Amino acid sequence: MKKSGLNIESIKSVIDYALKEDIGNGDITTNSLIPLDLRTKATMVAKSTGVIAGLAIAEYVFRTLSADITWKSFVNDGDKVSKGDLLLEISGSYRALLTGERVALNFLQRMSGIATMTANYVDTLKGYKTKILDTRKTVPGLRLLDKYAVMMGGGTNHRIGLYDMVLIKDNHIKIAGGITNAVTQIKKNLPDGIKIEVETTTIEEVHEALATGVDIIMLDNMSNSTMTESVRIIGGHAKVEASGNMTMDRLKEVAATGVGFISIGALTHSVTAFDISMNIES
Repeated sequence: MKKSGLNIESIKSVIDYALKEDIGNGDITTNSLIPLDLRTKATMVAKSTGVIAGLAIAEYVFRTLSADITWKSFVNDGDKVSKGDLLLEISGSYRALLTGERVALNFLQRMSGIATMTANYVDTLKGYKTKILDTRKTVPGLRLLDKYAVMMGGGTNHRIGLYDMVLIKDNHIKIAGGITNAVTQIKKNLPDGIKIEVETTTIEEVHEALATGVDIIMLDNMSNSTMTESVRIIGGHAKVEASGNMTMDRLKEVAATGVGFISIGALTHSVTAFDISMNIES
């Protein structure tokens, strides 16, 4: 089980908007059929094997709709579950359970899907020191949730946004007139504690980036042999990240080059929702 670091306060507005988007002025169907004071119980069950993430989000959805919800979870975020496992029980307003079902499941299934995919990548690299990184290829507005789910799957968060780390990419290098110029200019006014990473695509660029004293050197779309040589050149003087076309089939070969990190956009941009069913008692 991974420790939960999700701050509900920081993403309440996202969940509240999702509820407003779905419910609008009211759940016409449910409110027409279900008496206001009717109570019931519901369960959520895993329909396949994977890793759970987003339980607190689902709970917040239902508690927003009804304050007297009783929530009992049998698993924690970061836990691996099997098909048929009981995840949680909810008791309370029948209307709240029906109205909140889809929003709660949308969050929980997406986040658990990310956690499950991440865990598959992480498990593939057992025995290697290389860590799996996420990227900024997230659904707009859901980045904190997407990246939290990556952590629950055993992955490592890269920068959260453009504000917490420098990443000098090819277009930056072009406009600055080279890696050295770009790094020199950025260092002039860089606050303490902000790390600098540079994207490289050739051995020559690796040499240039290393000479500037940056913290991280990204090896972008390089062959395995070129990455191996780049790691040898860097020699531990900077951290090394591999990026570009990092498929599951290629993962072990890339880790064997000695890179410390492999970044994978698919963790969040191509996720398959984890199958969870919610069953409400009659």
